[in-house]
Amino acid sequence: MSNRTVTVTYYLDIMSSWCLLAEPAWEQLKKLYAGKVDFQWRIALMNPGDFPASREQCDWFYRRSGPMMRSPVMFNSGWLEPARAGDYQAPNHIAEAARDLGVADDTVRLALARAALHDGKKIGSLAVATAVAAKAGRLDARKLCARAESAAVRARIAASTAEFHAHQITQRPAFIVTDVIGDKAVFSGLAVAAELAAITAMLADCAAYASHAAHHGPPPTTARRRSSSAGRGQPSL
Repeated sequence: MSNRTVTVTYYLDIMSSWCLLAEPAWEQLKKLYAGKVDFQWRIALMNPGDFPASREQCDWFYRRSGPMMRSPVMFNSGWLEPARAGDYQAPNHIAEAARDLGVADDTVRLALARAALHDGKKIGSLAVATAVAAKAGRLDARKLCARAESAAVRARIAASTAEFHAHQITQRPAFIVTDVIGDKAVFSGLAVAAELAAITAMLADCAAYASHAAHHGPPPTTARRRSSSAGRGQPSL
């Protein structure tokens, strides 16, 4: 069990260009807070209507977001298949399934995202997504595909997507920063590490609470309300 006091949860969709653009920030944060913060990613599926209707429209978005984020790569809209009507769940299911086969890091999901957005591969196809992921993660393609189609993987993705919406946000990438004393910071649509500075503040607060607990212990039981030794206690005071 981890003794880290701060957790960053990254909600993403494999097909989101902004999520791929945010990856340098994600890597920077993991290096900056290595050993201090728990980092985890979860799938938050985009709605079918969130996808562009044509390659022309998709390219327009890429020409806008790429320069804004100083991307050295012009994204490739070749993955887009209008006939799918926004159904691109396959790569997300494959990325989630890879966890069950021992690849829980960023390897498979990044390979899928780059295959689509850099190379234009049509990974909306389960077969194509499986081939890309199996190669990247050195996984058995049949087992990976079967797991991606399982009820367990579908249920996990439905649950993590529901968690995303429960934060009342709509933009991906989204970073939810929580700590053991009950604080929560929500960043939706931000893709630069400097914008996530709340992590530092939360680590400092948690250290201060731990120091106080070491010197004074839990609050007196004669207080108006009992307070958790791990949490802030009475935030209105």
